[in-house]
Amino acid sequence: MKKLQLSFKTAEGKSKNLVLNYVKDDLDAQTVKDAMSKISASKLFEKDDIKLYQEAASAKYIERVEKVIF
Repeated sequence: MKKLQLSFKTAEGKSKNLVLNYVKDDLDAQTVKDAMSKISASKLFEKDDIKLYQEAASAKYIERVEKVIF
């Protein structure tokens, strides 16, 4: 299963990741950037008055492969 990891900068300049499961695996860069901009603009994610997802930094797919030994 592929996951989509969205990396943001907080209002304090720290890195914060949002990982989404069950995503389309053919999203283009502009679609993801637009979605990340909407997340930032929503101002839903704050902790102690600090905006957690203030600025989009990067996005990538993560795929985990498991190999059963026994």
